[in-house]
Amino acid sequence: MRQRNSRYWFFILPVFIPFAICVLVPAIMGIYYSFTDWNGISQEIRWVGIQNYVTIFTGDKNFLHAFVFTLLFAFLGVVLVNLIGFLLALLVTQRFHGSIFFRAIFFMPNLIGGLLLGFTWQFIFINVFEVLGKHLGIRGLQGWLSNQTTGFWGMLIVFVWQLSGYMMIIYIAGLQSIPDSLLEASYLDGASSWGRLKHIILPLVAPSFTIGLFMTLSNAFKLFDTNLSLTNGNPYKSTEMLALNIYTTAFKENKLGLSQAKALLYLIVVILIALIQLSVNKKREVEM
Repeated sequence: MRQRNSRYWFFILPVFIPFAICVLVPAIMGIYYSFTDWNGISQEIRWVGIQNYVTIFTGDKNFLHAFVFTLLFAFLGVVLVNLIGFLLALLVTQRFHGSIFFRAIFFMPNLIGGLLLGFTWQFIFINVFEVLGKHLGIRGLQGWLSNQTTGFWGMLIVFVWQLSGYMMIIYIAGLQSIPDSLLEASYLDGASSWGRLKHIILPLVAPSFTIGLFMTLSNAFKLFDTNLSLTNGNPYKSTEMLALNIYTTAFKENKLGLSQAKALLYLIVVILIALIQLSVNKKREVEM
C-alpha cells in the first residue's frame, strides 16, 4: 500500500507543484489582497476588511455597468454562437462536394489571435463602414464604434464570427456519433426533416450542447483582448466588459486590492452560472 502511494505521489508531484505555484498560491494571495488597499507597488499593505466589496456595490458605477454589459453580451453571444455553430454543422455534414473545404473555411477565424482580430475588425468598422456609409448614404454605418449600442453589436459580431466555427467542430462530432440506423429507420417510417431534427438529432446531440454552452459561456465572460483592441471600453467606458474593468482598476488606477475583490466576485458569479447551466443541460441529455 505504501509503495502504491509513493508511486502515486511520484507521478502527481511534477504536475501538482507547478499548479500550486501558478494557480493555488496566487489565488490564495488574491483573496487576501481583496481585503487590503494595496496599490500593487508599495510595500505597505493595509487591511481594510470588506471595504473594497462595499465600494464595488455603492461607489463603483463603472463596475456595475460593466457587469450588466457583460451579462447581456454573454447571453446573446452564447445563443448566437451555438445556434450558428449548430447550423453550420448541419450544413457541412450533408453529403456534397467541398464540405471539407467549407469546414476549414468556417474554422479559420478561430485561429486568429484576439488582439489581431480586434484591430482588423476595428479597421473594418471605422474605415470600411465609413466608406460604405458615404457611398450608400447610410449614416448608421459611420462611426460604428463611437457609441455604446453599435460598439456592443460590433464586439458581438466579432465574437460570433470567431467562435462559431469552433463550436461547429463540436457539433459535427455530436452529429457523427448518431447511429445511421436511427436515421434510416426514421426515413422508412416517413418522418419529416423537422421531425428527425426535433425527436432524434437534438436529443442525441444534447451532450455536445452541454459542452458548447459551457465553453462559449466561459469565453464570453472572460473576453478581454478583443474588447481591448476593438473599443478599449470607449466611449467613456460604455463598452467596457468585466475583464477589462478589472484590468483597468489594477494597472491603470493602481488599486490592486479593489481589483482583486472585483475578480473574486467575478469568479463566484461565473462559477454559479456555469454550474446552473451544466445541471440544467445534463438533465436534458439522452443516453444512447
